[in-house]
Amino acid sequence: MQLSVLDGLVFAAYAIIILSIGLYVSRDKKGHQKNAEDYFLAGKSLPWWAIGASLIAANISAEQFIGMSGSGFAIGLAIASYEWMAAVTLLIVGKFFLPIFINKGIYTIPEFVEKRFSTNLKTILAVFWICLFVFVNLTSVMYLGARALDTVIGTGDGSLMVYGIAGLGLFAAAYSLYGGLSAVAWTDVVQVVLLIAGGLITTVLALQHVSPTGNVLDGFAHIYQTVPEKFSMILSKGEIITPDGKDAWWDLPGLAVLVGGMWVANLYYWGFNQYIIQRTLAARSLDESQKGIVFAAFLKLIIPLIVVIPGIIAFVLNSDGGALNASTVDPSFLNSEGKIINDNAAPWLIKQFVPAGLKGLVLAALAAAIVSSLASMLNSTATIFTMDIYRPYINRQATDKQIVRVGRLTAAVALVIAMLIAPMLGNLGQAFQFIQEYTGIVSPGILAVFMAGLFFKRATNYAAIWGVVLSIPIALYFKVAPNGWSSAPVFVNIPFLDQMFITCLATLGIILVISYLRSKADDARGIPLSRELFRTGPAFNIGAMAVLLITAALYVLFW
Repeated sequence: MQLSVLDGLVFAAYAIIILSIGLYVSRDKKGHQKNAEDYFLAGKSLPWWAIGASLIAANISAEQFIGMSGSGFAIGLAIASYEWMAAVTLLIVGKFFLPIFINKGIYTIPEFVEKRFSTNLKTILAVFWICLFVFVNLTSVMYLGARALDTVIGTGDGSLMVYGIAGLGLFAAAYSLYGGLSAVAWTDVVQVVLLIAGGLITTVLALQHVSPTGNVLDGFAHIYQTVPEKFSMILSKGEIITPDGKDAWWDLPGLAVLVGGMWVANLYYWGFNQYIIQRTLAARSLDESQKGIVFAAFLKLIIPLIVVIPGIIAFVLNSDGGALNASTVDPSFLNSEGKIINDNAAPWLIKQFVPAGLKGLVLAALAAAIVSSLASMLNSTATIFTMDIYRPYINRQATDKQIVRVGRLTAAVALVIAMLIAPMLGNLGQAFQFIQEYTGIVSPGILAVFMAGLFFKRATNYAAIWGVVLSIPIALYFKVAPNGWSSAPVFVNIPFLDQMFITCLATLGIILVISYLRSKADDARGIPLSRELFRTGPAFNIGAMAVLLITAALYVLFW
């Protein structure tokens, strides 16, 4: 179904508004030339509501809008644990991590590693993050976003993929390369309103369609009664079998989502991911940053309503009383081999049930989710390369003007590389789960290094390097051993979240043992901790308690 003229006008209005805001806030003030703090940390001027909105806009991209809807289609509400557990994780980051980061006055996460451990370890991790952003994050977001656009406004045959990748990439670059984090953060305020509104529109219209009475609440009751197993948050083995025949327990292994590897995924992502944590470092003050964290946590609680529930609705509409197979689904869900493509759920709903005019708004919301994440990743890639590679190794005497220029050039090069790679990704299946699983090879070791650095004063640089190095073969053991060994070794046939948890604990153990064997005293760079350092204000405390109570209630309701 082609977009109407009205849809095109709505989408064009969105593009013009975003570009106008981005370019306006990017302008140089009279008598002031943009410096490194302006470009990479928005002049440390962001208020709490901009920080919270920007955190969610950076987080919710095609990976969630498309990939998590696909997982909702395949698994159900259980995938929402990534969102609801993230709300709790944000509170931990705000109370225990941010005070240390802001106290250190850092621009980048690798810079913290340098101050706590060494320049060598900082450089290793800086190179790793640049590669991760360029070859995994940027490419997957552009690929998934282009595929969604191809399904919504095209025929779904891939003919618009290249144009979608180029258009999304260039749109993000149009304001983020020039304006830096300030342009990214302030446009994110608009983007997050759009993506939530657009997501809610799709959910409401789909619920009205699936409802026997046309009522939204009746629609929710109908899908719950049709597929009650899709609303189980804590899965048992064999409870949910995905359309490709996989037991969903292997992706979300019961209580492990509450007490195991889900914490590794969330703490790594929200606490030590440059393109997420960067906007909290740009706050006016620590208190303002912490209030922004709480605001983001509240928003996280409603995200499953716009990214998971639509996937469950699409499953019900394409099944026969809860039974799904190739004969019951819409042909647009099938690839050339006749296999069901889970990640077509959200684009299919938009195409089928959103009317003219609103379709342009929902398409703008989808673009907002994608573009805001791309802009954040580009800015963070530029920040890490410029501050952690270029300035210390290539030009120690670089002026602010040179640093900003290199930052823009770095973002442009990263974008071009990602745009060239993105079309090669092919079908990712459940894209959200794919990304989580393979990021999980490296994230447990890095999380262990940071946790040791933050909270164990005896942890040494030597131990941290060995921890990072050994964490990779430990993680790969779980990937290689099941297929390559005839006899079943210990801890092989377990879900990847459990693998991540064990890898993190093993790495942390390596770091602590080596540190205690090599040193009898606290490390000279150990961080002094005090109760005063972690003291938080009334707004954070009240908000955090509300988030915890709501999260607990949600798990009790959908256990």
